[in-house]
Amino acid sequence: MRFRPLLLISILLVATGALAQDKANKPILVSERARAIHRSAPVIDGHNDLPWAMRQIKGRFDATDISQHQPSLHTDIPRLKKGGVGAQFWSVYVPVSTQRDGKALATTLEQIDLVHEMIRRYPETFQLALGTDDIQRIRGEGKIASLIGVEGGHSIENSLNVLRQLYARGARYMTLTHSKTLDWADSCTDEAKHGGLSKFGEQVVREMNRLGMLVDISHVSPDCMRDTLRVTQAPVIFSHSSARAVADHPRNVPDDVLRLTRDNGGVVMINFFNSFVHPDDAQRSVERMELQTRLRQEFTGKPDRIASALKQWDLQHPAAANCSVHHVLEHIDHVVKVAGVAHVGLGSDYDGISATPLQLRDVSTYPVLTQGLLDRGYSESDIRKILGENLIRVFKKVEQAAQR
Repeated sequence: MRFRPLLLISILLVATGALAQDKANKPILVSERARAIHRSAPVIDGHNDLPWAMRQIKGRFDATDISQHQPSLHTDIPRLKKGGVGAQFWSVYVPVSTQRDGKALATTLEQIDLVHEMIRRYPETFQLALGTDDIQRIRGEGKIASLIGVEGGHSIENSLNVLRQLYARGARYMTLTHSKTLDWADSCTDEAKHGGLSKFGEQVVREMNRLGMLVDISHVSPDCMRDTLRVTQAPVIFSHSSARAVADHPRNVPDDVLRLTRDNGGVVMINFFNSFVHPDDAQRSVERMELQTRLRQEFTGKPDRIASALKQWDLQHPAAANCSVHHVLEHIDHVVKVAGVAHVGLGSDYDGISATPLQLRDVSTYPVLTQGLLDRGYSESDIRKILGENLIRVFKKVEQAAQR
């Protein structure tokens, strides 16, 4: 039997694609070498929503004991230890709706108190960290350095004095917006009103620089990212965002901003949410958001009608079944390619996301990423940078800028 040239080429392309797909879905097996590298690294995660998840359950740690396995959560102490986590930024997220109700600050303070309560309740595991010296000391003592991150500038209620109060209560980063545009900053998932930052928004960034507070530009619009990188006098972070060139979602970072982040000295901490890392899931998420916007306009004041329509759409548009750790690694690879290995980290978004990639089901699974980086040819020193040394470097620069 003789193959025509075009037919042969087509067969080879299909076969090559099948092999690439098989490789992408192949489970990663963690070696002892990877475990040793992992133990030597700081292992810092930029964003975990356990405090809000706890509030949704019972609101207090005496009702849900995280020293025991909690299957309804991504996070508990046994799995944090299995994952080798050395430092964690705990998000004190509160919904944007609290701003309309006049309760944004009060609710944020309650969430900060919840983090402090967790630290008090489990002193053998957690200790509050307020800076880089604390991170390294606490990690050296075999505990998890616990840092606080405010998720959304609505929490400061348009007040620099409130920003200072949150810093005094232990907050060490603030995400400038969440899902809605504020009076002073544009969100990536809402209508832009300022072309980035307003003049007051620039003041917020400068005050965070003065305090020594990390400026987090996850959730903001690309123009707001660019404005912040223009204004800031210290490196910035993306506490939980991925690469837009890999998965085209508004929550991800465009390549030109990756290059600006490199020039700024900042770090992009890769999010694990399927909708931000898998290209098909990203497209599905964007289409769903557009539908939700139309439904809210069409069925104002009819939440049940909106929920029913969205449920029907979800049934007709299932999420991708093959989102895996390999997709997260592709985002790391891309940031390294565009910005450099000194400008990437991890920001899982555990307990704030509804779906996780295969092999990254919860906080016990970080060693899988270490092995995946080894498999892709990363050196031990570069792996340690990605696993937390980059974040420590950025934080030190922020502290130094504040001293100046």
